[in-house]
Amino acid sequence: MSITRHVSSDGKELIIAVHGKFDFGLVHEFRRAYSSIGDEKPTIYIDLRETEYLDSSALGMLLNMRKAVCDNVKGIHIINSRPEVKNILDISRFDKLFTIE
Repeated sequence: MSITRHVSSDGKELIIAVHGKFDFGLVHEFRRAYSSIGDEKPTIYIDLRETEYLDSSALGMLLNMRKAVCDNVKGIHIINSRPEVKNILDISRFDKLFTIE
């Protein structure tokens, strides 16, 4: 499984972890991971700890997610990025749109 989804017991956190390559092959699976977020206005954490690669379609998926859920969440955090993945996020100036930790 390339995407895992975990909702905290109180519904205030949604963690979406991407394993392996984050590319166009995950578009439907990624969309399903954030499609039902509940009523708690959670904070979404995109955990890239096990993400080996990130391409332009993955950046597009992150932007689409932000647009789709922005009114229904407290915030979106991209966490645990490997240096090479963080470099792509930095070059793309995603720190202006997401909290990158």
